[in-house]
Amino acid sequence: MYQLNSESDLPYYQQIIHELIEAIQSGELLPEERLPAERKLAQLYGVNRSTVGRALDELVSLGWLERQQGSGTYISATRIANRKSPQLPWKNLLARPIFVEDPYLAELKTKRNEKDCIDLSSGDLPLSFIQNFNIPSLSWEQVLKMQADLPESGEIHLRHALVNHLKNQYQLSLSAEELLITSGSTQGMSLIFDTLLKPGDVVATENPSFLFSLPWIASNQIELLGIDMDNEGIIAEKLEQQILQRRIKLVYLNPDFQNPTGRLMSLERRQQILAICKKYQIPIVEDDAYGELNFNRPLPRLKSLADEQVIYLGSLSKIFSPHIKIGWVAAPKSLLSSIIDTKIQSERMTDLFSQIIAQNALSASDYLVKQTHLLHFLAQRQAEILHVFSEFSEDWQVQQTSGGLYLYCTWKHQKLHRKDWQIFLKQNLLVAPSFLYCNQCQSMRLNYAHLATYPLEEFKQRLAHCTSILSAKR
Repeated sequence: MYQLNSESDLPYYQQIIHELIEAIQSGELLPEERLPAERKLAQLYGVNRSTVGRALDELVSLGWLERQQGSGTYISATRIANRKSPQLPWKNLLARPIFVEDPYLAELKTKRNEKDCIDLSSGDLPLSFIQNFNIPSLSWEQVLKMQADLPESGEIHLRHALVNHLKNQYQLSLSAEELLITSGSTQGMSLIFDTLLKPGDVVATENPSFLFSLPWIASNQIELLGIDMDNEGIIAEKLEQQILQRRIKLVYLNPDFQNPTGRLMSLERRQQILAICKKYQIPIVEDDAYGELNFNRPLPRLKSLADEQVIYLGSLSKIFSPHIKIGWVAAPKSLLSSIIDTKIQSERMTDLFSQIIAQNALSASDYLVKQTHLLHFLAQRQAEILHVFSEFSEDWQVQQTSGGLYLYCTWKHQKLHRKDWQIFLKQNLLVAPSFLYCNQCQSMRLNYAHLATYPLEEFKQRLAHCTSILSAKR
């Protein structure tokens, strides 16, 4: 660090900006770490103090640094999705990407290749839980014809199958013309954002939320505004306060088994949120990626309570396989046509074979039977991991859920910092710490379904070891 290129076309203050961002992204500088004083940095870089001050001022305004009066300048703990890109020449942006993967995630992915790791950080079902569905026999001629006839909105038989499925499961009254097939709900979300939002727009969402872990949101210059939650979901009063203070363009919600907390929004809270957003004419995006994984009778979807007010996202990828990327967007026809135009113009295609597989699975006579078996396996695995955590109740707070894939476990004692989660990596116990989804480091998200892949006693021993080390720091 602290090396500037006197032959570069970039001014020194922009070189300092670039170098500090790269050090933050690589993990050389960690969140909440204090930087040397401006005078010291000026000496290290061999420039005037005013040059360093200008660079730090811009990094503070962009969300990479934060100043604490009387204490100094620190690496920001804000989520990567709320950090903005400095306005630098294109050639430099192309040569040195601003938004890269979080260093913790990069290390975690490397750990996954080690044979003795216990990986509970995934967002998918283990392969052993994937139900077996028959795949139709098709000739190459049939496939070519289906591809040639494929509408921009997706395979027509799949859309009709989804209409029936959503009607039976959630009492959602939709037509095939109101559905767009996507490659998972995340693609649907990106299409909606690209269609409705412009740089600088504000999107309100739950805090914590997996949206804060998506670097492409930051690269689109969309500001995410996190609204605190309680056990019933996003807090209505706090949402309304922010609506009055900020120009919120869109509200994004994950009401059923929210990622990462696993919480289920109550019916009363759903009605409160809809009433607030209707009052201020703010559309809602309802992401129902985990709706198929409900152990109980599902609550009404926001879409069914306020059809014209809500854009509905769904996915089958969590049930079929992470490799079968199938989702959908349900929206009023006038809006859906604009979203389809965005999909065409950006050439974001949806694989035909995944659509064929999804259509046959949904239409199978035993689909609900297989889904019931899957939910039984999930409930059993959740009960097992909750039993393990019952032995650590003095240290960890864990709330049972009625579906989904995740348990959210919160440390009850001293404030944790990002570096504390290295303890879990060293034990090859892979979890998703809360700093990936919000500004605090106190919790972790566990995919309890993947516990079926590993010996329960081994998980218990590693959790006990990590808990012991954290307790010793109290």
